[in-house]
Amino acid sequence: MDYKPITFNAKELKKFRRDNPSVEILDTYSEHLQELFFIRNPRFRFDKNYRQQLNEFLADYQQGQPLARAGSWFYFPWINKLIHFLPEQEYLELRTARNKNLITAKEQKKYYNATVGVAGLSVGSHAALTITMTGGAKNIKLADPDAVSVSNLNRLRYGADKIGQNKAELVARLIMETNPYANIKVYQNGINQDNIGDFVKGSGNFPKLDILLEGVDNLEMKILLRQEAKAAHVPLIMATDNADGIIVDVERYDLDPEMALFNGTLGGVIPEDFKNFPPHELPKLATKVAGPQYVATRMLASVFEVGKTLYSWPQLGTAATFTGVVAAYLTRLIVNGKKIKSGKYNLSLDEIFDPDFSHPKIAKNIAAEKDKLLKNLGL
Repeated sequence: MDYKPITFNAKELKKFRRDNPSVEILDTYSEHLQELFFIRNPRFRFDKNYRQQLNEFLADYQQGQPLARAGSWFYFPWINKLIHFLPEQEYLELRTARNKNLITAKEQKKYYNATVGVAGLSVGSHAALTITMTGGAKNIKLADPDAVSVSNLNRLRYGADKIGQNKAELVARLIMETNPYANIKVYQNGINQDNIGDFVKGSGNFPKLDILLEGVDNLEMKILLRQEAKAAHVPLIMATDNADGIIVDVERYDLDPEMALFNGTLGGVIPEDFKNFPPHELPKLATKVAGPQYVATRMLASVFEVGKTLYSWPQLGTAATFTGVVAAYLTRLIVNGKKIKSGKYNLSLDEIFDPDFSHPKIAKNIAAEKDKLLKNLGL
């Protein structure tokens, strides 16, 4: 599957357009330039006498050359569209103009030039796309061996036409459509023993990760990724959907390379522990990883129904989208040097908005039910 657009210069462009008459051409370059002019001259927000200055700006920009020769032309074969873009820095300036003051120029630059790895592109797709949307991570690695299925559509932003396509490559395409200057590496077969070092530590035109966002399902791979991140002093974020809320793990191996994996919740567990691990014990271990004290009661009750009335652990689109917001926020802060503390954070929408949630009697009943479920799990 293609996930990188094809770049054309003005000379190649003419031949390409002649040989491919069915290609849809989107050229709004002049509108982009006008918007760039207003972004750089905010006083004209309320002063409408800007026509002379705008014409001077456009003339200075063009230097007597046709606009078709300015910027870059990218052809996206998967959507059969040829699009005209501003040069990278001007495009970034325009694309992130509404970030100004909320994100400083220095912070934006650091965020954009960061190298981010996302392992697991179900929930992780929201993280990768939100980071891109907010002007972050020009350099990004995406890893997932799975294809989109119908049951994924309750939490992934795809139409039915994407069913059967690789999740990592789909996210790469969407990122490229937003930022064709991105430097993306896709691991469409997922992470394994052979490529995990390359994924975390980097090679070629990819430096070591500045941050790793971990959202894989395989518990053995969760451990291996943490071991690699720990050895490379790379901070790791895991956001676990939890009914409508999320549980966030922050593991700052960059600040404390001696810290225990999973913030110590699994003790000294190692990948070899899973060689003969009984499958029916996995829900118990997954609950322990997430944080049994935080897991929503309905989620806990569902553990006992997997393989009976449920095929898999339930997940909601609200929580999946929420993970993207939090992962992008933490990525931006951490790559900009904020000393976000390691630990487990519970972000519960029910706790914030549901008036019944904190009612003493109801809270007592919920606690009793959760205690019973945890005991049945052996926790």
